[in-house]
Amino acid sequence: MDDVKIGEILLPGDEDTQERREKQVRAKFWPKLKRAAGYIPFSRDLVAAYYCAIDPKTPLRVRGVLLAALAYFIMPFDFLPDVLAVVGFTDDVAVIATALRMIQGHIADRHYEAADRSLADTAVSPGK
Repeated sequence: MDDVKIGEILLPGDEDTQERREKQVRAKFWPKLKRAAGYIPFSRDLVAAYYCAIDPKTPLRVRGVLLAALAYFIMPFDFLPDVLAVVGFTDDVAVIATALRMIQGHIADRHYEAADRSLADTAVSPGK
């Protein structure tokens, strides 16, 4: 994936787009994370990004970027289909890593604390 493609994926979109993405992310994030946790080297950051994206205190543009990245993550068929095991998640990792760099500093301690609680509760561990 090149930077142009990732840049297009991470466009925050308007409020309607963000609402649609948020509904999709809320519905499909946790099942996808459970399937992908072993292939995502930074599950804790991904879950913290989820909590940041659904936090009404998060600035609209930051929410938009994160929701775009998370929506890409939950898509069953993307640039590299996730059914290709390890290779299938490399594009997801690239999109998420780029989004995290773009919004650096907006994921607060409360988001990481919520991520830690959720990861412990759901038995989804980073790197496993």
